[in-house]
Amino acid sequence: MITNTRGFLWSDLETRALLEIWGEADVQSALDGNFRNSHVYRDVACRLAELGFERTPEQCRIRIKGLKRQYYQARDGLKKNGHARKICKYYDEMDRILSCRDGPPPPPGPPPPLPPDGLAAEPAPPLPLPLTLPLPLGLPAGGPPTPGAPRQPDGDALDEDGELESPQDNFTEDSGECSSSYAEHPVKVECPPFAIPVPPADGFKEINTQTSTPPLSQPKRSKKRHTNLTLDKMMEKFLQQSVDTEEKFYKYEEQRLKIEDKRREAEHARELQMLQMLGQMLAGISSTVSQRSQSIPASPPQRANHRSYGDNFNYNAMTATLSPPIVIERSFSLHKTHSIKDMENIFQLVRNVIPPLAGKKHKGQDGRIGIIGGCQEYTGAPYFAAITALKVGADLSHVFCTKDAATVIKSYSPELIVHPVLDSPNAVHEVEKWLPRLHSIVIGPGLGRNDVLLENAKGIIEKSKVKGIPIVIDADGLWLISQQPSLIQGYQRAILTPNYMEFSRLYEAMLRDPVDSNDHHGCVLRLSQAMGNLTVVQKGERDLISDGEKVLVCSHEGSSRRCGGQGDLLSGSLGVLAHWAFLAGPEKTNGQNPFLVAAFGACSLTRQCNNQAFQKFGRSMTASDMVSEVGTAFNKLFET
Repeated sequence: MITNTRGFLWSDLETRALLEIWGEADVQSALDGNFRNSHVYRDVACRLAELGFERTPEQCRIRIKGLKRQYYQARDGLKKNGHARKICKYYDEMDRILSCRDGPPPPPGPPPPLPPDGLAAEPAPPLPLPLTLPLPLGLPAGGPPTPGAPRQPDGDALDEDGELESPQDNFTEDSGECSSSYAEHPVKVECPPFAIPVPPADGFKEINTQTSTPPLSQPKRSKKRHTNLTLDKMMEKFLQQSVDTEEKFYKYEEQRLKIEDKRREAEHARELQMLQMLGQMLAGISSTVSQRSQSIPASPPQRANHRSYGDNFNYNAMTATLSPPIVIERSFSLHKTHSIKDMENIFQLVRNVIPPLAGKKHKGQDGRIGIIGGCQEYTGAPYFAAITALKVGADLSHVFCTKDAATVIKSYSPELIVHPVLDSPNAVHEVEKWLPRLHSIVIGPGLGRNDVLLENAKGIIEKSKVKGIPIVIDADGLWLISQQPSLIQGYQRAILTPNYMEFSRLYEAMLRDPVDSNDHHGCVLRLSQAMGNLTVVQKGERDLISDGEKVLVCSHEGSSRRCGGQGDLLSGSLGVLAHWAFLAGPEKTNGQNPFLVAAFGACSLTRQCNNQAFQKFGRSMTASDMVSEVGTAFNKLFET
């Protein structure tokens, strides 16, 4: 069943396309023939759709019907005041089409028969036939149509669909115009007196008797509406109402689209929430399976497959062959949707590697950390890394910087040991003398990209690799690695901490492909494998940690504030935790890679400091505010 299409607006271009199709000779012939009009309008709608206008046959029929009504009304108005084109916008097109459908005038009828010869034709008294009838549409005022005359496709004719057309309801089509103010009137039809021959006894005799019936009074014409308005004002009013109606329609459509967009956004948010809950469930299942596998004692073949991090580590003997990885994704957070059991699993490993405080220990036993960086332009970064290492629990913190930066860094804190040797000609030799006393080094904070400093950093990395010292590389140290990846490739005691831009630069340098934004886990895994299975920490909204075999996800709650220097807090704390995890051995880490455990602990600690400082200072939070929260954050995560 076709729904009522009144109220749908037609554009000027769409209407002219409809008239172009409807006015073709084959369409008009089909309408004049014995075809079903519904089939004709169905073909018209199909051809209109080919031009890009989607309309139903019923809509096309009603539109043509309305245009015909406007045309008939305009044609009558043309005889009176010449305002046809104001009433019917498409008067010329309709006149051209409908005038072609007019048939030839009816042939004159035969003359009336004459009376027989010799007989006088005397008219009988005429019979008056006054009739007052409503004039049927299609019947001309002069009398009934001549039999056999062709069909007149005029305004008084039947419409193609069998409905009676009336020019009086010209404006009833919902196309923006108002209804007509012309009322329907009964039409008085009087037959004039005529002679009826009556054969009398003495022959025909013409009798002409006039009717004595008085003529009927003419019916009063009903008052028109808007008698005080001219036609121009009426048309202007009609057009204004049409414009207002169209504006209301578009406003309603805009509101409907906005409501639809909000509904889709809400539905999308619900889907994301369901996916997050599903991911948490899967993470809990994988964590349970991992715990059960850890509770089973390892067999001798499994011990043989465990990677050793002893002092006799030989990185030069390692090949670039990459075995198929085993990906284990774990998400940990203090958010309520994550289980406390999942968090405790990884945090317990970090707690295991933290050395207990004891009175028998001497200075330097819990960690001596070296920071390689600091130049004239960047003095804050090495300070943040060094002071964070001390606040995490290292006993001594050395800073190897340029001569210009040494005085400034010393003025920041008296606890730091500052060596102004990084820009000297024998900088590598000067730092090498201190390497046996250091447990780990952090290369990159405040290093800069001066060729001399980068060359000295390269020499220090090579000397540290020979001695098997854990190396954390950050900031401009990662720039050096992206230019010369072989400098650190294959050294599994190295930890890289790139942000998004640094990660993209490293990934493209190693894999010759851009980063796949839809597969962050896979990209971190592949970069670690390409670098020789060393530990990579990709910093971001969620920190991704991988050693080429596993992927850990640290989504510990932080804040939306990203202040400069918090990456230096991460590298400084990671230098200390890497030494502790490496020193603890596989017994304390349940056979896990100690640098994975250290990286997760450093990421969680940095995020906790960020969260606590943001709660106090909000948008004005800086890296110095985060440094002051290191102690309380460390106690909250690992010692309570």
